[in-house]
Formats: sequence, C-alpha cells, structure tokens
Amino acid sequence: MNIRIKLLATAAASSLIATAGTAAPVKKHHPVAHRAPSANAELLAEVKELRAQVDELRSKVDTTANIQNETSATVANTQAQVQSVQTQVAAVTAAPPVTKEEVHTQIAGAIEKEHHNDKFYFKGITITPGGFLEAAGIYRSHFQGDDIASSFNVPFASQSHASKASEGRFSARQSRVSLLAQGAPNKDTLLSMYGEFDFQGGAQTSNSNQSNSYVPRIRNLYGTIDWNNAGYGIHVLAGQNWSLLTLQSKGMSPRSEVTPPQIDAQYIPGFAWARQPGVRVTADFLDHQLWFGLAAENPQTTFGGTGVPAGITTAILGNGSTATGGNQVNPTGAFQQFYNGVGSSLSLNHIPDFIGKSAVETVIGGHNVHVEGFAIYRTFSERLDGTTVVSGSNNDAHSWGYGGSVNLQVVPKLLDAQFSYTGGRGIGRYGSAGLADTTFDKAGNIHPIKEYMMLAGATLHATKALDVYGFAGEEVEKRQLYNGGTAGYGVATLLNTNCLQEGGTTCAGNVRRIRQVTGGFWDKFYQGSFGRAQIGIQYSYTQRQLFEDVNGLSPQANNSMAFVSFRYYPF
Repeated sequence: MNIRIKLLATAAASSLIATAGTAAPVKKHHPVAHRAPSANAELLAEVKELRAQVDELRSKVDTTANIQNETSATVANTQAQVQSVQTQVAAVTAAPPVTKEEVHTQIAGAIEKEHHNDKFYFKGITITPGGFLEAAGIYRSHFQGDDIASSFNVPFASQSHASKASEGRFSARQSRVSLLAQGAPNKDTLLSMYGEFDFQGGAQTSNSNQSNSYVPRIRNLYGTIDWNNAGYGIHVLAGQNWSLLTLQSKGMSPRSEVTPPQIDAQYIPGFAWARQPGVRVTADFLDHQLWFGLAAENPQTTFGGTGVPAGITTAILGNGSTATGGNQVNPTGAFQQFYNGVGSSLSLNHIPDFIGKSAVETVIGGHNVHVEGFAIYRTFSERLDGTTVVSGSNNDAHSWGYGGSVNLQVVPKLLDAQFSYTGGRGIGRYGSAGLADTTFDKAGNIHPIKEYMMLAGATLHATKALDVYGFAGEEVEKRQLYNGGTAGYGVATLLNTNCLQEGGTTCAGNVRRIRQVTGGFWDKFYQGSFGRAQIGIQYSYTQRQLFEDVNGLSPQANNSMAFVSFRYYPF
C-alpha cells in the first residue's frame, strides 16, 4: 500500500511539473514575478530524481510478483506430490502383506537375471567362459581297455583272453573348460580368440591321427577375424579347430559344429570329423544364406594291409625303416589303432590336406534346412631306400574324397534329423572308427584305400528338459589287392579260422566294416540361476567285421556298451 501511495504521489508531481514546463506563455501586459534560472534547474533535477525512484520501485514490484508466482507453483507441485504419496500409502495399506517366500522368489529372479549375463569385460574385450564338469560311468560287455572314448576295435576271442571279460570304470576326463574373447575395433570388424580343453590325452598314445590329443589336450585353440559388410562377410580362422568337413548347423561359423549327442567321446562310426591345426577362409553371401570355404589342414596318414616289403620309410611300425617322432611329438609311435594292419606314429607328409566346402541355409515348408557339400584333396608320401625295392626314390600318391550332409528341423522345436555321407579314397582317418588311409604293393608303392562312411540320426525334444536320440552309422573299406592278390588290403589268404576261439592262433584278416547303432537321452533336470545340471544314459551296439578269407569265413565281433553321465554347466 505504501509503495502505491508513493508512486501515485510521484506520478502526480511529475505531471504537474511537466504541465508547468509546457504552459502557454504569459502576456506581457500582466505583471508577474519571473523565476530565476537556478530555480528551474533545481526543479528539473528533482524531477529526474523522482523518475529514477519510480523506475526502481517498478522493478521491485515486478520482482515481487515473480517471486509470488514461483512460490504458488512450488506449493501446487508439493501438494500434488503429497497427494500421490498418500495414494500409494493407501494402496500398500490395503494390499496383503508380502510373504517371505515371495521375497525369496523376487531375490532369486534378480540373481537369475544377472546370471544370464555370463560375460565379463576387460579393456574393451568381452570374455565368455564355458565348459562343464562330468562324472561318467562306462560298461563294455567285452574288455577293450578304453576310457570314455571307445576305439571300436572290438576284440575277437582269439586276439585277447580279456575279450571274454567285461569292463567297467568311472571317468571324469571328458570334463571341459573353454574361454571366448571378442573385441570389435570398428563396426565392421570382429576379432575373436577361442580355447577349449579337456583331459583325455594320454602321453603314450598321443598322435596326430584325428584329435591331435597331445598332453595337455587341446580340443580347439584358434583366432578369427570377421569382416561383415552389407550383403556379404569374409572370415579367416587360424589355429586348431574342427575340420572344415565336419557337419555344421549354421553356415560355416566356428562353434556351430553338429556332433552326435551321445556320451562316448569317440562319437559314432560314420561321423566324419577331425580336430587339427589349419588355416581357412570362408565367405557368406545373401544375408548369411550362402557360404563358401577353403581350408588347408594338418596332414597325417594311417596305414593297413599286408605284403609290405622292407625298405619303406613312411612311419610304419614294424616294417622296414620307421620315421619316429622328434621333439614335442610321441617318439614311440605305439598307437596301434588300425586293426591287423600297421599302426602309425608320425607319418611323412609335406603337403597339407585341402578341403573346399559350400553350405546353404534355407527354409522348406516352414522347416529350417542346412545343406552342405565338400571335397578333400590329400597327398601321401613315402621314401624307398632300396633294401628290397627301387632305391633313392621319394614317392607321392594323391587322392580325392567328397561328401554331403543335411541337417533339418523335421518338426520345428520338436524333432531334428541329420544325414551325412562321405566317400572317396584315403579318407579313413577322418571317420570315427579310424580305418586305414593307405596300403602298399610289393614294389613298395603307396595306394589310397577306397572307403565310404554314412551316418543318420534324429533327436526328439520331448520337453524343454528332455532330449531323446537315436543314431546309426557305418564305415566300410573296399578290398584292394596287388601282385596277384598277395599284397594290399583285404588279402584273402589271411585266414580267419580261429577268430572266435579263445587262444586261437589264426585270425589275420583286415577290417572290412565297423558299424554301430546307439540311443539315449539327456534330462536337464535343473536350469536356473546356478547354471545347468543334466544326466544322460547311452547304449550302443558295435560290430566289427573282417574281410572274407579263401575259406569263405568273414567273422564278426560284437560289443555292447553302456554309459551314464552327470554334467554340470556352471556358465
């Protein structure tokens, strides 16, 4: 109120002064008293001062109004918040009390959500651990002396007194650890390193034949570079990995290999695979639907047959000169896996195995289908030293192999099936049964053996936790004779007279066929915040058959095997 009175008074004074300053001039005939100039100046100064005071008062009034508006808004907002809190309090009061079990459920849910992020990070690199712990039980109706990985060298009664006894043992050696490290230096490039290890290596049987199981045993250890562009991608892998000819479920991406789901660590006869060092380049097109790849992989040769002369250096045990291993390989070459033929330590090789492969991802009738085909080119080497054959000669033999596989969803999320076929010459070591790659004539020339292998199977996803599977496969070598049937592989004069008699002395035929049927299940009885736990049971029936001899005898040895496995996957 005082401010308003002062403003009105000041405004009135200013108006009177302004009126006085602009009044009409006084006529000269009226006598008036004139003001001195100094008086007018004082009056103007006073007016100026009053105007300044008016401006200051107006500013203060505006400031006060703004403060009052802000205060009103703050009060309104506070009242709204109070009302919201009161509403929430009323709702909580009306709700039933939270039980201890519900609190535990909420905590477990939060832990599980955090557990699903099983990666950790270091200097911009994403690191993903993996693996499992396994306790397995093994039973075989005929003793073979194998751990969790079966050799499929089913013994005849004449070859081992122990074959009349069964065997059973426990093993934890298939337990596995892995680590994946990935980094992206830019949006189009991904760098990765992957290592996977288990405990199945044996110092006295380590070799390069298929799994490169030197101690400690490296399953996979490699690095990759992936360049992903619009519409296509280029991928490079270097190190030890599954062979490019191994069946995959998605293009040719590493870690997408489709292995049979059984417990036996040697898989199933008919399954084509290897884990070995090499270098590969793959490319994908059409949004990862079409793939092409080329690999150079570590070479190794296995041998079999009879009639082999002395004077051949090929790493053959017990025949002529033997090239045993040097530094960092098994120097004894004592791994006799190749049935009635010649085992191998470290073979003479100077050219890698070359594998080309193509794969297609498609959808047929609403079913995802993966189709792939491959070809392999191999070189086998020997040195003829002249003991009983032509001297001073280094010889090479070459061979081709081919194969194809189909992996499909018969019923999406319910039934998967797969089929694969591999054929050619000199492909024996790429099969699970590990038959011979090559044989010899009496002149010492090395010859690749013709072979085929097949595998078919299906997996039923009965529930989210239960998988049931069944597979059948075989590997078959062809008779390959030289020098009038007296040398080569499958020589008929090698008699099988006493194969089925304990202690028999005549059972010399070469292996013609290894085949197996198997079935089992996996039950994932726990899947949660602490990982996954599962139990599995497998039964297999394996048959080993020899070539028919001159008397028409083609004996077979059989073995029933059962496995049980408990596995815990913490990651």
